[in-house]
Amino acid sequence: MTKKTIVSLPGDGIGRVVLEEAIRVLDAADFQANYVEGDIGWDFWVKEGNPLPERTIKLLEEHKVGLFGAITSKPKDAAAAELSDHLKGKGLVYSSPIVSLRQYFDLDICIRPCKTYKGNPLNFIRRGAGNAIEEPAVDVVIFRQNTEGLYGGVEWTNPPDLVYQGLRSHPKFVQNFGNVPKEELSISTRIFSRRATERILRASFNHARKYGYKSVTVCEKPNVIRETSGMMYKLAQEIQKADFPEIELWNTNIDAQMMWLTKNPEDYGVIVAGNMFGDIVSDGFAGLIGGLGFACSANLGEKVSVFEPTHGSAPKYADYPVSIVNPIAMIASACMMLDHLGEKEISARISVAIARVISEGKVKTYDMMKMTGRPDVIEKGAASTRQMADAVIAKL
Repeated sequence: MTKKTIVSLPGDGIGRVVLEEAIRVLDAADFQANYVEGDIGWDFWVKEGNPLPERTIKLLEEHKVGLFGAITSKPKDAAAAELSDHLKGKGLVYSSPIVSLRQYFDLDICIRPCKTYKGNPLNFIRRGAGNAIEEPAVDVVIFRQNTEGLYGGVEWTNPPDLVYQGLRSHPKFVQNFGNVPKEELSISTRIFSRRATERILRASFNHARKYGYKSVTVCEKPNVIRETSGMMYKLAQEIQKADFPEIELWNTNIDAQMMWLTKNPEDYGVIVAGNMFGDIVSDGFAGLIGGLGFACSANLGEKVSVFEPTHGSAPKYADYPVSIVNPIAMIASACMMLDHLGEKEISARISVAIARVISEGKVKTYDMMKMTGRPDVIEKGAASTRQMADAVIAKL
């Protein structure tokens, strides 16, 4: 079998350790691959003024598939303050490297499954009729448009005259902000294109059809954000009617959806949203299945794909003498990569192994034991990052 080449992107903080454990699991499952490491993250911002060096882009252009750990992002001024002295004052502006990757390679389709693991002590529970305790099974897949919307990066503080005059052509701007001095304005745009919106909608409907989900829910805010959210819902209606009549189309507002999250999460199947609302609703559903330690994702483009857990770099945990973080989200992201590569048998074996470890309940990381993340949790019976990966490997 020809070995595939995977670009490993450790990033920052706990990214390196969870990525190393995921690769150990892949090796144990006999996935044949070579790994080349790409430079990405905070260290490269500080030393080079670029958290996504050109050499890393070249690696992904060549090998097409990346497995990503986590990155640190800080606000504009804090990021500038940490630059090496020789780079300060040169007008460099920090931009999240994972957002930059998505935009550079047009990784516009983000898929975030949120599925209950049987026996997970962190699963959502609620009170039902007669005060009974219920544990609804969640099986939701969020499709998040990954490159546009509020994360598109089209922003200004004290906008240039051309932009300012363009904004003044809108009566609502004149009415609400016409008397605000230009230098006091900060503006972030929310731009949706028809092409990208239709692409994410079709991807969500195709997934629902392929895997037997009964509904696709557009989770936006068309009653207020009429142009962008409105376009997404209108296109969804057209696509559903023409090509997917057997799949129900539901429409929820993001604020109401977050309320209904804990009322009837088992009723939802595929959810599709723009960049910001997709980010919000995916974290909300991740909370129902145990938190970000269980939340995996895929960023898919037409030529390049990158797979990552949705948690951050958790820098406070990175320097612990023994790593305590939960690697399941990273391992599950690796399974999504395997599915993408057609290695479905290996992916299924690993997924079953994860489920068996959680169901048996003998090995639990600190979050699964509902502990505060401190170095002494290992002494109190919590599994380390490596021990959790070892348990998954043992079940293979």
